[in-house]
Amino acid sequence: MAMKIRLARGGSKKRPFYAIVAADSRMPRDGRFIEKLGTYNPMLPKDSEERVKMNMERVKYWLGEGAQPTDRVSRMLEAAGELPKKDRSNPKKGTPGKAAQARADEKAEKAKAAEEAANAPAEEAPAEEAAAEE
Repeated sequence: MAMKIRLARGGSKKRPFYAIVAADSRMPRDGRFIEKLGTYNPMLPKDSEERVKMNMERVKYWLGEGAQPTDRVSRMLEAAGELPKKDRSNPKKGTPGKAAQARADEKAEKAKAAEEAANAPAEEAPAEEAAAEE
């Protein structure tokens, strides 16, 4: 039986509240689970003690039995110091979208044109002054 430690959603519409559960991976997200291991309330501030509560003894037991935590639960366990921190790679996260790239290119072109316009009269001005002095 493939075990998962995952979140089961509760709470009302637009007011999420999650239970951290050990469940068979074949069961639905909010369906049957074997044991409730803790809670997660995303509505609370990130520095709140009540945001994530876990029974670490039972979590360790299920990890020892071969249960695989989901991505979100593994991040919570990493923050609690229970799992080693994983290196994650999301190379597309930092790159802007097409529209933002087009705006950046347009802005760069305008800046270059403005710089050229600012430099060109400055070069001609000393020549004009020298001609006026003669």
